[in-house]
Amino acid sequence: MTITHSLKLAGNCIAACIFCTLLFSCSTDDNRTTNPNVNPISFSINLNTNFPEYSVLQFPGNAIYVSNAGVRGIFVINTGSGIRAWEATDPNHVPNDCSAMALNGVEAACSCEGNEYTLYTGQDLSKQLPYTLIEYRVSQSGNNIIVSN
Repeated sequence: MTITHSLKLAGNCIAACIFCTLLFSCSTDDNRTTNPNVNPISFSINLNTNFPEYSVLQFPGNAIYVSNAGVRGIFVINTGSGIRAWEATDPNHVPNDCSAMALNGVEAACSCEGNEYTLYTGQDLSKQLPYTLIEYRVSQSGNNIIVSN
């Protein structure tokens, strides 16, 4: 075996190791795939902030409820550092007649069990529940906010 052949073989092994490391280190959206209670559906919705119903999202600290997306609708908030979108069904129980949460300023509340969450982080406010709100992807293009799963 020549030195060039050995170097080529070592280079191929290193390249294969790097490829495998990158392949297996990629993660999914953990919160969405590990919650046994809610199975988010695929959707994509465009919110144009030039329209009155979405115009409040131009300003930090404002949140809205959008009924025609997600499992039970979505909450969208301008956090001041970006736009975030969350599923509007309580992640800590199976969707049912009362699992749709209500928007209360920058918080979401479930009337079934009294669970409350902040729309800034998706964390519950007091009970240290096992699941946070389910977050959706958000991208922006000019005055358009695209929320998708």
